[in-house]
Amino acid sequence: MAMAQLKSVEERPRIRNPRSARTATQSRIVKSKRARYDGIIRIVTGLSIILIALMSYIAQLSNTTSLSYAVERAHRQRDALQEQTARLDDRIAQATSEERLAAIAAKLHMTDPQTFAVVRLEPQPVAESKFRLFDTIAAWF
Repeated sequence: MAMAQLKSVEERPRIRNPRSARTATQSRIVKSKRARYDGIIRIVTGLSIILIALMSYIAQLSNTTSLSYAVERAHRQRDALQEQTARLDDRIAQATSEERLAAIAAKLHMTDPQTFAVVRLEPQPVAESKFRLFDTIAAWF
């Protein structure tokens, strides 16, 4: 019987490379662990992509709204400046009106001149330069 037991032990196929068998077992264990979380990872990834798209849309909408408010504020400021410019133009026209100036001149006892004097000025002689060539070239331009 001892011979029969030895033959049955020897007849079992032996693993040719125990390292590759161990590695294959470890890789199967890792794959099964990853497979457990595969669905959760896909859902989280999909939700993350949707959340990023939604947040970028909200950021763009917020930026557009702030720009709209800035444009409206600029329009109001422009209208206020145009109104102020019109008021100041009216004040300038009133301050420089001939009636007002005539009234101020009358208060100061000013009158129109009775005689006029014409003064003529003689032109000043131009000093000649040492470089007549440059003067000639400058006269062309």
